[in-house]
Amino acid sequence: MADSASTPPACGCKGIRSCLVCESPAGGLAKGIHKRKSFVYIPEEGVAKGVEQTVAAGWCFPFQGVSLIKEFVTEDEERDMVHVMDQDEWRLSQSGRRKQDFGPKVNFKKQKIKVAGFTGLPSFSKMLWERMKGHTVLKGFLPVEQCNLDYNADRGSAIDPHFDDSWLWGERLVSLNLLADTVLTMTSASMDTLQLFSSMNQDSELNGICSQNNNVTNVQSVLQGDTAHSTSKTLVPYSDVEVAIHLPRRSMVVIYGDARYNWMHAIHREHIKQRRVCSTFRELSAEFRTGGKEESQGQLLLDIALGFQGKPV
Repeated sequence: MADSASTPPACGCKGIRSCLVCESPAGGLAKGIHKRKSFVYIPEEGVAKGVEQTVAAGWCFPFQGVSLIKEFVTEDEERDMVHVMDQDEWRLSQSGRRKQDFGPKVNFKKQKIKVAGFTGLPSFSKMLWERMKGHTVLKGFLPVEQCNLDYNADRGSAIDPHFDDSWLWGERLVSLNLLADTVLTMTSASMDTLQLFSSMNQDSELNGICSQNNNVTNVQSVLQGDTAHSTSKTLVPYSDVEVAIHLPRRSMVVIYGDARYNWMHAIHREHIKQRRVCSTFRELSAEFRTGGKEESQGQLLLDIALGFQGKPV
């Protein structure tokens, strides 16, 4: 049994990753500071809006591929689920996290799957899956893997910007946020141009996009902090933009489409103020579903996963 209140004496960091344990004077590591985020996602509007008092203020753009479901579980359900998790071992992971994996062992580089030892998703997740079926964005979602992650401010827990695998895992990534609010930060390394819209003037042609909009200026107007917005559109590199998605406690976020494949996601250290636990669920890619060349192996994985008899592997 894992003690949820204790801080482990060591860490699981490898390579360039670090946490507060290995960044001690003895460890001699220093964590780089990421640039300040400039946009915040507005779920009700499906847009990212510039953060006030930054050079992005007054600009916005449609941000596609995110669905936020608030109050997905109750306080009692949250307490019971975390209690069940804490009966199993939390294993050290990188960047100050601890984890519990309920899924097959996978070598993504060699594209090899080891089914032995995989006993399915945990029993409490059956209730979550049944509830997912009531949301259009999760229609037909068949969870084949679940990863529980434990974040703690004392360990400097975080997760670096990354894309989830797309060989085995399908389009939708589903994450349940427990015990604390946090922020999911979306970034891109692409130098392609992203069109921003001004919210200063109404433009009927862009009705519904960023609420208020109106011709393309150059990137310097935003990067140099020009707030006059003499024109109502501008182009910036994707790589210059961060989008913060605020995740309330007990909410579920679904990442798909553009947000899944074109934007990396991360949890920054400063957004972990207290213990935070999340459960992330993944579905199979088309290659492992009906009609795919690995359909039989995919069906085997689903049969095990949806038996809901799992223990961490």
